[in-house]
Amino acid sequence: MSLLELVGVNFAVTTALMFLLWLVSITLRDASIVDVFWGLGFVVIAWLSFFLTGESTSRKMLLVLLVSIWGLRLSVYLARRKFGTPEDSRYQAMRASIGPQFWVVSLFLVFGLQAIIMNFVALPVMAGQLDTSPIGFWNLLGVALWTVGFLFEAVGDYQLARFKADPNNRRKVLDRGLWRYTRHPNYFGDFLVWWGIFFAAQGQGSWWTAIGPLLMSILLIRVSGVTLLERSLKHNKEGYADYIARTSAFFPWPPKLRAAAHEKDIRR
Repeated sequence: MSLLELVGVNFAVTTALMFLLWLVSITLRDASIVDVFWGLGFVVIAWLSFFLTGESTSRKMLLVLLVSIWGLRLSVYLARRKFGTPEDSRYQAMRASIGPQFWVVSLFLVFGLQAIIMNFVALPVMAGQLDTSPIGFWNLLGVALWTVGFLFEAVGDYQLARFKADPNNRRKVLDRGLWRYTRHPNYFGDFLVWWGIFFAAQGQGSWWTAIGPLLMSILLIRVSGVTLLERSLKHNKEGYADYIARTSAFFPWPPKLRAAAHEKDIRR
């Protein structure tokens, strides 16, 4: 099976699953359930690619495990956070902006778009399943990056969940733990996870699949991650402006050094 055929099969399957999820969202009147499926979608792509590409190798199994551990943890975390809550405010705003036709538009703008993005980001996973090269240096580097990223994302989410569980912290800023060094440790972790998967998938001539983690990086930093979230946090969290001044937006950095640099910029 060629990579083009593998991409075609995965896109067809994930699109069909997104269509079914869209039908459920209409019934629930909640488009934000798509977020819960985000991690699971990659797990589906990883295992489908594994079974469709024949011979099993240690590197192919390694890729499946890395994607599965990341995707299942993320989906379980989001499902627990989502349970019993109304539609996410981002989708509520979109629904209000589009109007009565949102139920139709969401099929393409929310569910269809996520299927497309998912398959682009997963290109290293699919290409890696077609390569039977043995595990080498770049693959081990990928595992190291994935491990650091996974810990950042999982620990960051855990710290945030505990912080939000305390009613006294409502409208307050979490600036302890990993959140002391970066305003978005979970997004930074996601960033490292996908560059780790990219390197873990490298074999012969698949460097071009860097467009997958590159797209994910752009989304996390400039589009649906940091930029979109902070628009609301600046208005809804007390002291968030001060938090921005002393804390790196994405890449972890000692807060005091960040604050000192900020003061120098002001003096200039």
